[in-house]
Amino acid sequence: MSETRKIAAILAADVVGYSRLTGVDEDRTLARLRALRSDLIDPTFAVHRGRVVKRMGDGFLVEFRSVVDAVRCAIEIQNGMVERNAGLPQDRRIEFRIGIHLGDVVEESDGDLMGDGVNIAARLEGIAAPGAICLSEDAYRQVRARLDLAVSDRGATQLKNIAEPVRVYSLEVGAPAQPKPTPPASQMKPAAPGRRSALVLPVIAIVALLVVIAAAAWYFLNAKPSAPVASSVATPVEAAHLSIVVLPFTNLSNDSSQDYFADGVTENLTTDLSRIRNSFVIARNTAFTFKGKNVDAKEIGKELGVRYVLEGSVQRDQNRVRVSAQLIDAQSGSHLWANRFEEDVTDLFKLQDQVVARLVNALGYELVKAEAEKGARSKSPDVIDLTMRGWALAWQATQTPSKDNCDLALALFDEALKIDPNDADALTGEALIYGIEYSFGWGAAGTDYDAKILGQTDRAIALAPDNVQAYLVKSQYLSSSRRANEGLDVADAGLVVNPNNAQLYSARGFAEIALGRFEQAKADFQPAMRLSPRDPAVAQWHVNLGLAELGLGHFDVSVDEFHRSIDFGNRTFIPYGCLAAAYALDGKMEAAKTALAEARRFNPKFTVKQMISIVPVIPNLLEGLRKAGLPEE
Repeated sequence: MSETRKIAAILAADVVGYSRLTGVDEDRTLARLRALRSDLIDPTFAVHRGRVVKRMGDGFLVEFRSVVDAVRCAIEIQNGMVERNAGLPQDRRIEFRIGIHLGDVVEESDGDLMGDGVNIAARLEGIAAPGAICLSEDAYRQVRARLDLAVSDRGATQLKNIAEPVRVYSLEVGAPAQPKPTPPASQMKPAAPGRRSALVLPVIAIVALLVVIAAAAWYFLNAKPSAPVASSVATPVEAAHLSIVVLPFTNLSNDSSQDYFADGVTENLTTDLSRIRNSFVIARNTAFTFKGKNVDAKEIGKELGVRYVLEGSVQRDQNRVRVSAQLIDAQSGSHLWANRFEEDVTDLFKLQDQVVARLVNALGYELVKAEAEKGARSKSPDVIDLTMRGWALAWQATQTPSKDNCDLALALFDEALKIDPNDADALTGEALIYGIEYSFGWGAAGTDYDAKILGQTDRAIALAPDNVQAYLVKSQYLSSSRRANEGLDVADAGLVVNPNNAQLYSARGFAEIALGRFEQAKADFQPAMRLSPRDPAVAQWHVNLGLAELGLGHFDVSVDEFHRSIDFGNRTFIPYGCLAAAYALDGKMEAAKTALAEARRFNPKFTVKQMISIVPVIPNLLEGLRKAGLPEE
């Protein structure tokens, strides 16, 4: 077998406590790992041009063209895991250790890598803390000037089976770099004549609002544009909220005739993104002047006056099309998000529409997350800042119920409405908060929820007829309050406005469950999950799918769906209560009692009567709850 020596950047990673996790629940651990590979790890490798050399069950070895690519990739993976582990108990979290080294490797003819370069990367991974990244001195030297994160120097370290000690640096993901102290004025040298003196600005830490991603489902996909699409390259004084340019997607196929597909994706994305409320999207003709050029995102941001740059590629291989995309903060140059997916080619134009719909749904979360983080740092927040921050807290309250977060969100919406009493998004946000209060019984006695929710959403729709958020909140409340036929009609009206809104499909499915049409409900959740497979609301979608399966008498399948909801972080009495009912109906009484105890730990006042007031009345659900031993009142 022939071999080649070369210098390569090697990334090694594995799962912390993999044996313990599989020992507790092997099937679920493996399922979560497969999901992580498909929607986080592999797409991130692809975006940063990483080549997977080998997989080792719970780990992987990846080769990169540069240490910069390897480190950026590692940071994105570790940040992504923080989001996915939010809300999970420590013993259920999947965490990675990562080691990166730049060194000499031997490449076999089959692509496998061997040698000290690989061994050192593997040993660095072994000493990394959970969620951390360890770099060798050779690797750190390549990126030290580029890192805006805190780094700990662990000094010369003797690695197992490595002859000489290696100086190790631990990258603290999520922690900002410490600014260098400015020398006293007496020690500063005057600038040379004719040259400008430069001051290094401290880097501002990005506030980690993990659940803000979900706010986009409510805020982002509004079909009515309220800002014109840019038609010139004049740079504004300050880039507008949600301002973006979609650079022409690169055709990576060997066939240049496939350019039209990549161009079509670019044009359709530009069109659909321009439908965002309060957005500023650079026009197609200007964006296409950058086609085929090697450009810097920060320079483009300055030239066009935008906060974000979207770039990507399309590659067709026989009957498969692979699409990759990445969102870049034009102010810092940092990568905010990356994704890749493959589809079979059947109808090429239909495929193009599907690609664009998935990207728009995913981009919504990322853009609003970034904007809300900026708003949280603003000394003089405007209506948009206040509203997005309010939606972030509101959604956090739906995922991890918290009356405190509801109160904080309501205060933000109230502040926004004092500035602009006719802001449709803030009106809808208030309606959402009252909807959460209604569901969890947190509101004051005698509250007129029809006025607070239907009144607010109707006013929002009158002010902005294309506001799909308002349709969504209204539909969910109607279905929850035993008016599912009306809820279904409202969801359908919203889908006329935006037929690619994943959450409106979920609202439609919820109404179908309330009407007892369980097969149709399952069919409604399929497009929701296809359009937004990583949607922050996916945990609740699994509860609803479980209810549909429960209604059909598929008790074992419903158990799996309720467990998936819990695994996605939905740790409330609702999924545990549903799980207790499913177990009881399946004859597994011990498991039913355990699940019911967990439900009552989250809500000591949990009763059959309360469940009836929250979820659709499904005979099997009520029978199961009573069988499990839940009190009637």
